[in-house]
Amino acid sequence: MPGELALFRSPVLLLALASVCEIAGGYLVWQWIRADRPWWFGAFGFVLLAAYGLVPTLQPTTFGRTYAAYGGFFIVVSLLWGWRFDGTPPDRYDWLGLALCVLGTATILFYPRR
Repeated sequence: MPGELALFRSPVLLLALASVCEIAGGYLVWQWIRADRPWWFGAFGFVLLAAYGLVPTLQPTTFGRTYAAYGGFFIVVSLLWGWRFDGTPPDRYDWLGLALCVLGTATILFYPRR
């Protein structure tokens, strides 16, 4: 059982890392263009977006499952990022949608397969 738990932690951490790279990278590019931040905001954002492209390739699952599960992580981190950095708290429908996404992501990641 402990070996199985370690196997499940790795995909979760990699998906979380990928979502942070994508959202932080996109946010920095957004700030560079829309909030008139210095050029290096955009440059660092592009580096993070490139890292986002690489991180999912480290997943032990197939491409389709990896990106399907990643979608749930992206939604969770996007809402939390917007709350923290833009001051827009999720409303009850955001929380409901988030719960449905987490359920779907958990099903994709953890449902036993033969």
